[in-house]
Amino acid sequence: MVKKKSHEERPGEPVSADETTENQINTGTEAALGSGTADEIRPTDGSAAEEELTRKLTEMQDKYIRLSAEFDNYRKRTLREKIELSKTGGESVIMSVLSVVDDFDRAMISMRDTDDCTAVKKGLELINGKLSAFLKQNGVSEIEALHKQFNPDIHEAVTSIAVDDASLKGRVIEVIQKGYALNEKVIRFPKVVVGE
Repeated sequence: MVKKKSHEERPGEPVSADETTENQINTGTEAALGSGTADEIRPTDGSAAEEELTRKLTEMQDKYIRLSAEFDNYRKRTLREKIELSKTGGESVIMSVLSVVDDFDRAMISMRDTDDCTAVKKGLELINGKLSAFLKQNGVSEIEALHKQFNPDIHEAVTSIAVDDASLKGRVIEVIQKGYALNEKVIRFPKVVVGE
């Protein structure tokens, strides 16, 4: 470090504000430190305090690493569970539908073997009832649309037809495809024809 000459060593030269401040700092520091060495200034129990701080720091780092590893394991486990759930989530629904599929298979076989149309008709009505009960049990309901006021939030207009009856204007006069809601959320909009 290059030592600047103080004003006392350069008589006759003007003193700058920076030099004055530096001289005051140096003088104050020397007075505060005294003439002792750096080892004499440190407290005698400094090594114990350093060891305690090092121990606490090591403890905190260990806790942080363990917590980070636990969180990483939790994240991986929940991701794995989510993937498994998406793969097998519909299993119970499919298992329930399979009984209806079995009924349809039996109905197809009996249709080939019999000439009695009324028996086939009754069998299909039973299967339809079973399927409707299954849908209700799982929170699926049909959206009633026929002769209702057209609502673009729950109906999908395919076309509109001019009607003579003024009471049918703005109402659904025909349902092309039924709509369904799952727990009051529309999962398929009914396709309808609207009167105008």
